[in-house]
Amino acid sequence: MATTLPVSIEFELPEGWSAAPPDEVGAPGAAFIALHPQPDAGFTANITIDGEYRPDLAALPEMADGSLERLREAGASVVLTDRREMGSAEAPGLLQKLAVSTAVGGTPRDIVQTQVYLSLLDTADPHNRVVIRLVLTSTAAQHCRVLDDFEGFVRTVRPRTDTAS
Repeated sequence: MATTLPVSIEFELPEGWSAAPPDEVGAPGAAFIALHPQPDAGFTANITIDGEYRPDLAALPEMADGSLERLREAGASVVLTDRREMGSAEAPGLLQKLAVSTAVGGTPRDIVQTQVYLSLLDTADPHNRVVIRLVLTSTAAQHCRVLDDFEGFVRTVRPRTDTAS
């Protein structure tokens, strides 16, 4: 079942990408998924968004380690190829890139994930925070071609500021 985010965000999809129902495309834990218009070798590059309320003191690298472990527990071979902090003290973030070998739909695949963790802090109480995870997943061959789209997408993600209902 698709999840919802604990806060409202807004963003702009890269040109040509289209939203899809997470449950219908095999991403039930995602709150949102967008699909690239041109599959590579039968695999469709995608951008997913999920997030959770994190009142604990877990650092972003600890949360990112959890992503690696969940992939490994699902049977994937995972190599962390890059990890770095980003953002500021007021809006900390973390980027990590993973090389993943796994079976997708029964077919062995070498895929690449670029994961961005964004921590949204409550200015009145910094212990109240939400962590949003943005993930680009593509074949290794297609990753360089879709990475610019993902980076542009990440730059547009922000908390929704309107209060209209």
